[in-house]
Amino acid sequence: MASTVERTDEHVREYLIYRGFTSTLKHLDTEIKADKEKGFRVDKIIDQLQQLVHSFDLSGLKEYWLYLDRRLFCRLEDVYRSTVNKLRTSLYRYYVVNSIQRGNLDKTQEFFQKQALELQGQPEWRDWFILPFIPAPEQNSAFSPYFSRQWADTFLVSLHNFLSVLFQCMPQPVLLSFDAEVQRMTGITEENEELRQLLFALQTDSRDQRDGEETVHHKLPLYVQNMDRLGDTELDLVSSQRAISASTTPSRNFFSTFLPQGRRTPGKPTPVSSGSSPSQAAVGRKDTSSAQAAKPKEALQPKDSKAAGSQPSAGEVSSFQPQQSTNQNPRTKRIQDHEKERKELFSKPPQVSPQTPERRAGEAGEAEPPPDVPGDAMEASCSGSGAAGAEGAALCAEQPFIKLSQEEYGEHHSSIMHCRVDCSGRRVASLDVDGVVKVWSFNPIMQTKATIMSKSPLLSLEWATKPDRLLLLGSGVGTVRLYDTDAKKNLYEMNIDETHPRILSLACSPSGSSFVCSAAALSRSGGAESAPRLPVPVSGQLLLWDTKTVKQQLQFSLEPEPVAINCTAFNHNGNLLVTGAADGVIRLFDMQQYESAMSWRAHDGEVYSVEFSYDENTVFSIGEDGKFIQWNIHRCGVKQSEQILPQDATGPFVLSGYSGYKQVQVPRGRLLAFDSEGQHVLTCSSYGGLIYRLTGGEPALERVLSLGGHKAPVVTVDWCSAVDCGTCLTASMDGKIKLSTLLAQKS
Repeated sequence: MASTVERTDEHVREYLIYRGFTSTLKHLDTEIKADKEKGFRVDKIIDQLQQLVHSFDLSGLKEYWLYLDRRLFCRLEDVYRSTVNKLRTSLYRYYVVNSIQRGNLDKTQEFFQKQALELQGQPEWRDWFILPFIPAPEQNSAFSPYFSRQWADTFLVSLHNFLSVLFQCMPQPVLLSFDAEVQRMTGITEENEELRQLLFALQTDSRDQRDGEETVHHKLPLYVQNMDRLGDTELDLVSSQRAISASTTPSRNFFSTFLPQGRRTPGKPTPVSSGSSPSQAAVGRKDTSSAQAAKPKEALQPKDSKAAGSQPSAGEVSSFQPQQSTNQNPRTKRIQDHEKERKELFSKPPQVSPQTPERRAGEAGEAEPPPDVPGDAMEASCSGSGAAGAEGAALCAEQPFIKLSQEEYGEHHSSIMHCRVDCSGRRVASLDVDGVVKVWSFNPIMQTKATIMSKSPLLSLEWATKPDRLLLLGSGVGTVRLYDTDAKKNLYEMNIDETHPRILSLACSPSGSSFVCSAAALSRSGGAESAPRLPVPVSGQLLLWDTKTVKQQLQFSLEPEPVAINCTAFNHNGNLLVTGAADGVIRLFDMQQYESAMSWRAHDGEVYSVEFSYDENTVFSIGEDGKFIQWNIHRCGVKQSEQILPQDATGPFVLSGYSGYKQVQVPRGRLLAFDSEGQHVLTCSSYGGLIYRLTGGEPALERVLSLGGHKAPVVTVDWCSAVDCGTCLTASMDGKIKLSTLLAQKS
């Protein structure tokens, strides 16, 4: 109880300081110093009693015991009154014996004179009045036991135990009970974590036995290998269940109810094929009349030369390809053929020239942003009336998400650099190239909570995890600010490094106790963020800071040379940190040993975004070379999948206007964001966000939904699944942020 009271006192002090109640704080400190209960510290109470005895302060001893009696002992049941009286008698005898042992007979006589009226009627004190007149009381058989060290120690231990039990049995206020409840929940959480780690260790051991013949290039620490959120054995089981359900479950013609994404059962709907780029959709588009005549015939022909799960060709972009089965009836085939014709009619792909694989930035800058047509056209086909509308619902039901609404936040007046949702899903922080930060909420209404202006340029931001009201802001002059969005004030400003003033990336540990900071030197072009980076990577540092002490803990070693780190991400418990650098290398750090576990060259050019997968066995990255790659962290440098993305998904982002105006922006914020189950990924495009399904094969991505709504290139995205419906954020170069609410369908 004493430790609980001490922690609660500290919390109260912190609260009073936070509220500015300085007078109350002074009174609290004064009363704590004069506290006779010593914060329920039994050892302190015993020390106080011994001090009064050794200083021969009889009045102080009586007063202190009376206080304990009024405050504590009087509340006990009558059955314990005799125990309290015995302890008081022993305390007075302890005082008398101490005065005789130290040769102070005056204090002994003073005791009996002052206590005569109180003690003369008590039988246990009848023989003690002759004690001052006995020459050697320690040799007297009646008093010798009380002069032994054993009796004194026994008395003090008995009094200590009595007070300890008394404090433990006292009814505690709610504030103290809350602290005990938090400790209990923390213990349960730690126990669950240990059991989970043990379960995953057993699953990983069985997996390693199966894959024992394969070569492991780099061995991660044991706790890292066993900390994935979902073991491979369970993943295989879920995959097999998906395959069975996909082959046996008929097409649905109704929409699912509103369900939180975090509570949906993992599963994959029947794949809906879409082309790798809008230009291929335009090339593959055929005449309406020929499509109506040829496609039903092609759909009825047997596919003996292809596997059931083969991917569509380039000419069949945006066409719905259901899996063929032997028990499929003619009516189902006619409905599917009809829906392919409807989708071909409603789809209006953007008229843009096809891009070359090199994806030159200049060509992308000259092309106008394509209109927001594909996603809206796909949704328009679901809004038909009568029989056509009922048949169209069958196709739309196969989509994993339905866009319910789209709102716009337009408080920024320049291009967005970062846009992040806090971990609770209640607030959004957005940063533009002018250094203006907006903190706003969207539930129940869209409302600006705070506006942060800065004299120095801001380059990065990140929400703190505990408490989630704090915001980390990295500048271009070597400082990081900790901003309280509720109080609307700066709490701290940390000076990072003068030689590396550009704070490119910030990432807060899930525990909230520390954060990593990526600092880079000025580029040769003067550090302008609107121009493409030079081909030679600049020098950089990766630092770990303690958020409580606001001090730098260490500097990570970046091999083979110090280089600017563009992006950072923690795993779910903060044991691993993955980084992407300007030299194209991905580095994985062990956050318990604070050293690099492995590193590999991932991209030709800079790494723009890195994220852990849902099961945390792999890492996804997007680089300057336009590739979206999935890496196995248990086998260094081994790709699991790879796909080329359009240039408008990876940057540099180009906004063209009249009179030859052109604005170029290199990526700074997140270029990819996953849903709550890690099965779908949101990326940027020139007219809105694009949602892909992770296939786990070739191709790695399968386009399922276009969010649209933008007139300028989208430069950063985020996906919030903390609310009942998934919320996608897409921020563009014209300062507009679109908030799209999605309905997740049952799988």
